[in-house]
Amino acid sequence: MTEPSQPPAPGTPATAEGGAVSPSERPRIYVACLAAYNSGILHGRWINATTPDEIQTDVRAMLAESPVPQAEEWAIHDYEGFEDVPIPEYASFETVCDLAAFLGEHGSLGAKLHRHFGGRLEEARAAFEDYAGQYKTAADFAEETIREKGTQIPASLEYYIDWQALARDMALNGEILVFQTGFDEVHVFWSR
Repeated sequence: MTEPSQPPAPGTPATAEGGAVSPSERPRIYVACLAAYNSGILHGRWINATTPDEIQTDVRAMLAESPVPQAEEWAIHDYEGFEDVPIPEYASFETVCDLAAFLGEHGSLGAKLHRHFGGRLEEARAAFEDYAGQYKTAADFAEETIREKGTQIPASLEYYIDWQALARDMALNGEILVFQTGFDEVHVFWSR
């Protein structure tokens, strides 16, 4: 995502339909040379978010090739493959790699958790310790939870129970977190 105040990164790769980066794309960042940028020249490099050391090596090489002598400063001007999670211009390479690994493991669900916890990666990671599972609906989760507790519901009352309302109340009461990641696909977490 290119922020409005920044120039579009040259060499931006083709994207999937609708402008979204295809899921097979590795998370990567476009690191620009600030000395060149301040001189009106776009110079930078797309770098895979693998390890902080590899990124640092690629940034040093990019700065060494800068059209402006003795370039030292850089900034992240673009990124892709981060599930719409914003990457700050001066994020540390450790942060970038940690986020890339987390999103690589958890995909859009990880991105939703990351946003829910205000960008705090450790809290998003910790939430998976309380993962209750994937369900077609939150109502299915509520019904399964009640039935697993051994609660016997008379057949004559079964059709009167509003499982969706129960799931909604559980979420409103702070008992659970519910994230929809697709049609008939919700993920439920117990709240801490």
